[in-house]
Amino acid sequence: MKLILTFAACFAINFSLTVTAQPVKIMVVTGGHTYDTLQFFQMFRSLKGVEFKHYNQPEANQVLTNGIAEKFDVLVFYDMWQTISDPEKEAYIKLTRQGKPFLFLHHSLVSYQQWTEFENLLGGRYIENSELPGAQQSTYKHDVWVNVEIVANDHPVTRGIKNFRLFDEVYGNFRILPQVKPLIKTNHPQSTGVIGWENRYNSSLVIYLQPGHNSNAYNSENYRKLILQSINYLSGNE
Repeated sequence: MKLILTFAACFAINFSLTVTAQPVKIMVVTGGHTYDTLQFFQMFRSLKGVEFKHYNQPEANQVLTNGIAEKFDVLVFYDMWQTISDPEKEAYIKLTRQGKPFLFLHHSLVSYQQWTEFENLLGGRYIENSELPGAQQSTYKHDVWVNVEIVANDHPVTRGIKNFRLFDEVYGNFRILPQVKPLIKTNHPQSTGVIGWENRYNSSLVIYLQPGHNSNAYNSENYRKLILQSINYLSGNE
């Protein structure tokens, strides 16, 4: 009888954990750059325990301004957008004061060239216009093999991932703020060395991953694991 009761108690606990487990809700933002749409969203559908809603720019920034973004656990940016109003800028800053976590991917590094504070939020910047004060123009190269080296093996974003290769796009000569924590790097001669990092801005935790140009990355098991572990880390669901 005691054995039966113990089994029943364990079953009840496991059932309770299963029932109460909630998916991580993320807002995925695109716009301003072409991409392999079908494979991109297939990647997010494949992420276990993640539920996403997609917004394209400029609608996405309007969503941030009207408060809807506050309902998501993590905000994921894959846009390359330039137009931003003062209320939209304030919406980003407000979210960081609230501690909303951000995941920026690939060409989001190029966004908001004229908004200087965005660089502090993301932790770096791709420079499109070398005429900006103190700027030196960044570079890009499509369709190259990239050796991705894990720098922080014990970090929740990279834990359990071995060094791997991607057929992807590299960025060179982009700025990285000194306070960021490097997560991944590459030795590709046309790339800046560090290609992924953790940043903190106000109360927000921020992750940036430079790889991810097209379906070659989206279909990579290692890249998907980086995305999933970033989302779980940012949401506190490690």
